[in-house]
Amino acid sequence: MPVSCGIVGLPNVGKSTLFSALSAARAEIGNYPFCTIEPNVAVAEVPDGRLAMIQRHIETQKIVPATVQIVDIAGLVKGASEGEGMGNQFLANIRECDAVMQVVRCFGGDRVVREEAVDPVGDAEIVELELALADLDTVRKAQDRLAKRARAGDKEALETLDACAKAAKLLEAGRAARASAWTEREAAALKPICLMTMKPMLYVANVADDDLDGAGSLAQALRKHAARQACGFITICADLEIALREMPAADRAAFMAEMGMKELGLARLVVAVYDLLGLQTFFTAGPKEIRAWTIRSGWKAPQAAGVIHTDFEKQFIRAEVYSVGDLDELGTETAIRAAGRLRTEGRDYAMQEGDVTHFLIGK
Repeated sequence: MPVSCGIVGLPNVGKSTLFSALSAARAEIGNYPFCTIEPNVAVAEVPDGRLAMIQRHIETQKIVPATVQIVDIAGLVKGASEGEGMGNQFLANIRECDAVMQVVRCFGGDRVVREEAVDPVGDAEIVELELALADLDTVRKAQDRLAKRARAGDKEALETLDACAKAAKLLEAGRAARASAWTEREAAALKPICLMTMKPMLYVANVADDDLDGAGSLAQALRKHAARQACGFITICADLEIALREMPAADRAAFMAEMGMKELGLARLVVAVYDLLGLQTFFTAGPKEIRAWTIRSGWKAPQAAGVIHTDFEKQFIRAEVYSVGDLDELGTETAIRAAGRLRTEGRDYAMQEGDVTHFLIGK
C-alpha cells in the first residue's frame, strides 16, 4: 500500500534540507523565505536490514524495498489560511497525505535568517493554527453543500453534518480535529473532506549536531508540546543527515561511529512514521525478487495478498508463512519446513511483523 507524508513548517526551518536527506531528489535549499515554491515530491526507500539478510539465504535477481512518498511544501506563515505568504495553494498538497511531519527549528545561532528568538513551541502553534483555520474553512464549505440534502432528509448528509459540527467546534477553538475521539461512523463521514488536522502528526525537531539526542532546552520544549498534543516526536539534524548521505559508504560508517550514531535518521524517521500510522512489513522472497510490502497492523492474510495484486484478495486460498528469524536461524526454507516452522494459514490469519509469505491464489 502506498504511504505518503507531507513535510510542513515555517520558512527556513530545514524542511527542504530534510527532504533532500530523505530522498534521492535534491530540493532547492536556501537561507531565505519561500525558497521552496512548487511542492517537491520524491519516493524514499525504507531502510530495512532484513532484506539483505533474506538475500544471504535466498538467491534472487533483485531486492525491492518498501517506499514512502515524501511531499515537501512551501513554508507556511501566519495568515496562510487567508492567503498570506504562498497561501492555500500549498495547503492542498497536504490533504492527500497519510501523515504530516512538522519540522520545527530547535537550534540556535544565526546561520539561518530569523529576526526573532528561536521559539519551537510558538512556531509549532503558528503552523497548527493555520492548519486548523484552513480546515475550518473546508468544514464550513462542506456544511453549505450538505445543508440542502440534509433538509430533504438525506441520512448520510445528516450524519456528515453532525460530524462537521463537532469538528467545527474544535477548529474554532484552534484545536486539531484529531484532538477528539471519533466513532467509526463519524470518521467515515469526515474522510472525504480530507481534514489536515485529522491526520496523524509527527513533530521533527531539527537540532544542531551537538544535540542529536534532543537533550537541549529547545528540543525538550517541543517534546513536551508533542506529548500534550498526543503526537509523535523525533529529533534529527537535517544538515548532518544530508552530509552523511553524500559521503562514501566507508567514510560515512567511520563518521557515524565517531559521532556515536547507530543508524541514519531516515531509519528512525520511517520507524516513527510506521508507528504513527500503525503500519507493519511483510516479505515475499523468491529467485526473481525479494520485496518488502507495507500493510496496516492487524490486516488478515487476504488483505495482505491484495496489496500485491487487487485480485489476490478475492482469489486467496491460503498462505505459507514463516518469520525472518526462522530463516536467519535455519538457513533455508527446506530446513524451516523440516523443523515444522512453515505454517499454513487461512483467511483469518492476522499478519505479523516480519512474516515471509507465499500466497496460494486461485483462478
